[in-house]
Amino acid sequence: MKRNIFVTRPTLPPLEEFIPYLEQIWENKILTNGGPFHRQLEDELCRYLGVDNICLFTNGTIALVTALQALRVAGEVITTPYSFVATSHSLLWNGIKPVFVDVCASTLNLDPAKIEAAITPQTTAIMPVHCYGHPCDVEAIQKIADNYNLRVIYDAAHAFGVEDEEGSVLRHGDLSVLSFHATKVFNTFEGGAIICPDAKTKLRIDQLKNFGHVGEVNVVAPGINGKMSEFNAALGLLQLKHLDEAFARRKKIDLAYRERLHGVRGIHCLPGSGEKIANYAYFPILVKPDYPIARDELNERLKDKGIYPRRYFYPPISEFPMYRGLPSSYRENLPIAFEASGQVLCLPLYPDLEIEVVDEICRLIAEQ
Repeated sequence: MKRNIFVTRPTLPPLEEFIPYLEQIWENKILTNGGPFHRQLEDELCRYLGVDNICLFTNGTIALVTALQALRVAGEVITTPYSFVATSHSLLWNGIKPVFVDVCASTLNLDPAKIEAAITPQTTAIMPVHCYGHPCDVEAIQKIADNYNLRVIYDAAHAFGVEDEEGSVLRHGDLSVLSFHATKVFNTFEGGAIICPDAKTKLRIDQLKNFGHVGEVNVVAPGINGKMSEFNAALGLLQLKHLDEAFARRKKIDLAYRERLHGVRGIHCLPGSGEKIANYAYFPILVKPDYPIARDELNERLKDKGIYPRRYFYPPISEFPMYRGLPSSYRENLPIAFEASGQVLCLPLYPDLEIEVVDEICRLIAEQ
């Protein structure tokens, strides 16, 4: 390896394509607060994703915080320990108690079969994650939510462009939250969004992300500054022009990994998308006990060769100090999440990753 290969890297359009957008921002002299590029990006994302309403944010974490506030969620929320900490942090920032339940071994998504046992009189919502962009069992989760009158907010940070048999997975639940961080399949440098079902909800969310302002002098809620800038929106508009090509390239890399790692003892690739439309956001493998060396040793050996995978997600959220004391965080309650966290390794996957590099990575894994 002649250069360092990381698990992901930002996808950037040609600089010369971005210059006209910068010139237009300079000419408009509008930098934020719902400028023309912001409004245009909302419209184009609705068309691309097949949704009716979208609210753009400065990042996905602030979007999660605001989604909970918009639905007036309180008390306890059932969620997954197998995610990035922003999922559960958004609950703490709203004064909500996270309740962790285990994940499914096949998908590493929240296990619907474990949800009902965790429901208490204080439970008000469920916050699942479409882990690695693979859709949750949305029908089972919604059935439980309907039976117990619970809200459902999906952390869909990984699920941009993902569809199931009936359309975008973002249409499920009360709200879905996206991340447009630089490492995501669609990025605006930093950014995020909330997908909402109707114009009334969108209006409330738009107010909350602008300090709760209604008009020039009236503030109706303790909102936050979550607005996306014109620079970020402009980059998003440009990214959309190249996105289908990027997805096609990601799919080829995903298939290359699966072909080359097939039959390698002790290496398990999570199932593909089947008939669903995937975004190939990540390529996680599980390093099983029958692999010749432990996951962490493989991780270090790859790093020695200039390849930097990521143990994503390790450790489980429930292991961090601010969550460890919760009864739902006990290891015996979360056996699958703990096992997966100790085995997972996300391999490099981004559109300009060369197949020759994939070949080398797989060769190194197979030869241990």
